Amino acid sequence: MSQSLGYWGVPLAVLGGILRLSPPFLFVSLGECLTEKSGRINLGQEGTLVMGAMSAYGISYLSGSPWLGVLAAGAVGFILGSIHGWFCSRPRVNDIALGIAMMFLGEGLAFYLGRGLIQPQAAQLASVNLGWWSHQPEIVAALKINILLPVGLALAVIMWWAFRYTRWGMIVRLAGESTDASRAMGYSINTIRFLATAIGGFIAAIGGAFLSLYYPGSWNDNISSGQGLMAVALVIFARWNPINCIYAAVIFGGAKAIGPALQAAGYSSYTYLMNAAPYVLTMVIMIITCSRTRAWVGAPAELGASLR
Repeated sequence: MSQSLGYWGVPLAVLGGILRLSPPFLFVSLGECLTEKSGRINLGQEGTLVMGAMSAYGISYLSGSPWLGVLAAGAVGFILGSIHGWFCSRPRVNDIALGIAMMFLGEGLAFYLGRGLIQPQAAQLASVNLGWWSHQPEIVAALKINILLPVGLALAVIMWWAFRYTRWGMIVRLAGESTDASRAMGYSINTIRFLATAIGGFIAAIGGAFLSLYYPGSWNDNISSGQGLMAVALVIFARWNPINCIYAAVIFGGAKAIGPALQAAGYSSYTYLMNAAPYVLTMVIMIITCSRTRAWVGAPAELGASLR
């Protein structure tokens, strides 16, 4: 691509990479944003993402319908989120420790149950061609997107609107800001956080379905590459704002696309170094946001209290 288009090849390849690589980051960060808005953190999203990818691929392969696979992924994510939410509502259960346990549980189950899915080819989600106007095959290939991308963008806008203008959003935010105020108004903290965690798991698992049913469009043990773990950094970077989750997903997707874009341009010597860009970016964000003045700007008060 890059050689035929000259200097425009690399930015075009990065743009195409953003369109293909950012949706999983977007869905996982939105799921985690909803969970943390209620005052709970879920470090098990990596397991949810991987389990969602395996479930979507398996159901799509068995049924021939990729959309049934997407629904199956969401259902599995909801179940994992429900387990996390229920255990966290028990006395003396630590969110962080349980999240790590749920991450290993999700990954272990996915790798065990998905052993027979590495070779078969499941039905894939169709792409939408945004480059129909161009006669350049490179541009056409770069501007292909999946319908889940606009769904994720719309979901971010809906969540932002709901948090600001709906009773449901107010209840979730209140649970994250003040346990005492929520109880004084007659709301059950455990119920609110349970539902937020379960629905957050549903949303995050859709990102896994994108991985296995669109890009890269297969199932293997290394399909996630830690994107679920990066969700926590994305939400902090986004300051718990769903709209900002879009920008964060684009930045992380672009960081992940740099390596393949440079490789396509012929700079293969730096491929492995550039492939580490998302992880370096995660560390940089965590270091910057750990300052005393910025660490908890925009964070739900109850979330900060539980982690300090």
